This record gives sequence, C-alpha cells and structure tokens, in this order.
Amino acid sequence: MYKTKALAPLLCIAASITSAVAQEVDELAKKLANPIADLISFPIQANYDSGYGANGNGEVWRINIQPVIPISINENWNVISRTILPVIDQSGFANEARNRSGTGDTVQSLFFSPKDKVGDWVLGAGPVFMLPTASNDYLGSGKWGVGPTAVALKQTGPWTIGGLTNHIASFAGDDDRSSVNATFIQPFINYITPTKTSIYLNTESTYDWQSEQWSAPINLGANQMLNIAGHPLQVGIGARYWLDAPDQGPSGWGLRLNFIMLFPK
Repeated sequence: MYKTKALAPLLCIAASITSAVAQEVDELAKKLANPIADLISFPIQANYDSGYGANGNGEVWRINIQPVIPISINENWNVISRTILPVIDQSGFANEARNRSGTGDTVQSLFFSPKDKVGDWVLGAGPVFMLPTASNDYLGSGKWGVGPTAVALKQTGPWTIGGLTNHIASFAGDDDRSSVNATFIQPFINYITPTKTSIYLNTESTYDWQSEQWSAPINLGANQMLNIAGHPLQVGIGARYWLDAPDQGPSGWGLRLNFIMLFPK
C-alpha cells in the first residue's frame, strides 16, 4: 500500500507530461496545416514529374527548399516570410540543352497577418517577389517579378480549409526572354487523425496569361508527425496527377515527398 501511495504522485506527473506532449504535438500538427502559422519551420519538398518534351520522355525532379520564418512586428501583427528555392534536375529531353541540373527562380512571399483571428478566419496578405536565381536559362525565367499574395483559412477541430493565391508579373531582367504574367491558385483541405497523420488534398494551379495555358496538378498525400530524440519533425508522401499542363509539359502521375524540420518556441 505504501508503494502504491508513493507511486501515485509519480504516475500523476507522468500522465501530466504525456498529456502536455500530446497537446504540443497536436498544436504543431495544426500549425503545419496553416501556411502562415507562428512557427519556424524548414520544409524540404521533392516533386517528381514526367511526360515533358516533344518526345514525352522528359523527367524532372524539383526539390523545393522552403524556410518559413514568422516575425513579430508589434503586439497585433506578424509578418511571415515564406521562401521557395527550387533545386532542379531535368533529364530525358529530346533537346539535349534542356537536360540540366541547378537552381531555379526563387519566390519570396511576405504575409502580414493579424495575431488574432478575424472572426473564425486566419488571414494574411502582402507582396510576393520572383528573383532570377536560376543557374541556367532552361531552369528559370531570367526575370525579376513582383505582385500581391494572400491566404485565408479556417481551422475547426481536425479540419483546415482554405486557399492561397498570388500573381507575379515581371518588371525587369533579360530583354530576350519572355515576360512573366502568371496567377497561382491553391485551394487546400487538411484533416489530422488522432495519430497526428495529416491527410491533405490541394491543387497548385497556375494560369500563364502570356501563353493562355494552365498548369494544374492535384495533390493527395499524408504527412506524419514524429519526435526523434526530442526534436519534432514531419515526414510524408503523396501522389499528384496533372489535370492540365502546357504544351510539352508534364502529364500523368507524379510523386511528392515531404520532410519538415520544426523549431517551436
């Protein structure tokens, strides 16, 4: 009986710690479903697509390095920095010049977001910039671009529903290259299971106003929260299918892999 009495406080402490850890993991999973959450993260996203080129044998691996850094600017507002730097490998193209590896153009978004919800909604808006960081002409536009971006989402229980959009138009760069004038639309839905598996469905559609063509993959996948040696992270896998694409663009099915390091405060 004395042993039971002595163990009771320890069991209560252990239960409390377990509950706190579970609550923290749940909160991190919800924040990862929110693209403008107050959470420093370092996602690395690998995408594989095929069907490119005149012969349809072109393959592209695109690894997006996507650090997310929230910055508090006052007691009411954050600015969320989201950077996408692609590292690209292209192979199998009939035009040998297109078989290149290197960096693509960087897209830098800054979302000014109220720290408190607006009604039930999380909102953010600001500028987006395109930087000509491509290491080869076949990997980027050769242009500087700028435009607006915005995101709105609602989180209810395990569900996150929302959308992100931007529009980029070029204003400077290589005069011999085509202008950039493109609108990106990303509606998304995410469900978090009791095991903290996030199941997501989204499209990442871009309309090119210059060529009047859509690039429209639909993505379905799952990401799992893990805790390795006290460090939270998320890993995942998904499939993508191209509903529409430009001439000599990708077709059929593709693959997506996710690896996200988290740095909670």
